[in-house]
Amino acid sequence: MAAATSPSFRLMLLLLVCGMVLMASATSAKACPLYCLGGVVYATCPSSGTKKLPAGCNCCLSGLSGRGCTLHFNDGSTRPC
Repeated sequence: MAAATSPSFRLMLLLLVCGMVLMASATSAKACPLYCLGGVVYATCPSSGTKKLPAGCNCCLSGLSGRGCTLHFNDGSTRPC
């Protein structure tokens, strides 16, 4: 039982616990809604000027969330991301 209380064992255990805590705090999952908005034709983003960007089902699945982008629909309407 002496090996379980040795300083090197304690150090390894401490490093393992610290590593697990750091990995748990560094990983954050992004959950996107799994629905498609019908009629999305293209997207525009402030960082791209007037360039028409391809758009997916919704802002989140297209990777446009939080960037100030706008979805443009085939009926002329728009929706900010």
